[in-house]
Amino acid sequence: MTAKVIADDVEALTVARLLADEFRAGASERDTERRLPREELDRLSASGLLAVTVPAEHGGADVRQETLAEIFRLLASADASLAQIPQSHFVYVNVIRRQGTPEQREFFFGEVLAGRRFGNAQSEAGTKHVQDIRTRLETAPDGSYTLTGVKHYSTGALFADWIPVLARAEDDNLHVAYVPQGAPGLTVIDDWDGMGQRTTASGTVRLDGVHVPADRVIPHHLTFQGPQLHGAAAQLLHAAIDAGIAGGALAEAAEFVRTKSRPWFESGVETAAEDPLLIQRFGELAVQVRASDALLREAARSVDAARADLTDDTAAEASVAVAAAKAHAAQTAVEVAGALFEVSGTRSALNSLNLHRHWRDARTHTLHDPARWKIQHIGRYVLSGTRPPRHGLL
Repeated sequence: MTAKVIADDVEALTVARLLADEFRAGASERDTERRLPREELDRLSASGLLAVTVPAEHGGADVRQETLAEIFRLLASADASLAQIPQSHFVYVNVIRRQGTPEQREFFFGEVLAGRRFGNAQSEAGTKHVQDIRTRLETAPDGSYTLTGVKHYSTGALFADWIPVLARAEDDNLHVAYVPQGAPGLTVIDDWDGMGQRTTASGTVRLDGVHVPADRVIPHHLTFQGPQLHGAAAQLLHAAIDAGIAGGALAEAAEFVRTKSRPWFESGVETAAEDPLLIQRFGELAVQVRASDALLREAARSVDAARADLTDDTAAEASVAVAAAKAHAAQTAVEVAGALFEVSGTRSALNSLNLHRHWRDARTHTLHDPARWKIQHIGRYVLSGTRPPRHGLL
């Protein structure tokens, strides 16, 4: 695959807007038919957007986190499933940036610039909690590794050139093993059956004695031994997806009311868009969406500031800002996607229109991790200055 190399933030946003408009046209049909977006992902790879966080010294644009968040917001406003697929790609590019050796950075950043995609084999089902990782890396006599385990919710793995696998080594420390698609012993199963985000193919990955060379393994546990932005950067993209879902739902509701809805007979107006009660409700929803967008921008700028001067305090401030943005955007996405039916009326509930995809996507995506724990960390930070814990979900 030949991929374009994007030069800077301005070009990245221009490309993202064009692709969002292109992807929006077929989003409902892809969701209805559960038609996996392979062609769209190839367009995304070829556009160069997947390489925009590659450091400048390796030939990338190294865009601001504010730019990356806006890219995801734009894509999610068009197709939330499609936007979700590359979220892990950027997370595991960050892992290489943070803990990769010079040789690993040179190789993998070259892969990314060429349009190669990273997937995700992280979460496991049936364990005590999300941090209870049981997939194992066993050391072979020649210094390489053997990888064994089962992963679920593996968004992006089906479409990936490389599948980063979160596993514990014999010392119980967390590592990330980068496994090429098609490696012997690797099976990617398209068994995702979610009510929302239907085309993410977030299915199962099985690893049965997969051989992994030593230079394809990164010591991820070192990330959390000092100030870090791994969790904040990852959660920022989730917040952007939620904000995008909310904005997309509001835009579709407004278009429906303008073009398809009838006014309520008691309103005394000619069109539904003139109904004062509908105007009021749209105003309330717009305030929510604008607030989520503003919190997203503020959070992204906090992450950018912390990247420039990483300390315990700047990392904590970034994590709290992202937590606030994520909690607000999650609530907004569900509320606005549900209110779409309230403002649009009975016809909007027709299954053939598939307007419920916005709510299904919002409800499914916001289950990723509980906002109630983010509120707890925010409260402790405000009351006692307690910094958030160092983990990948905050």
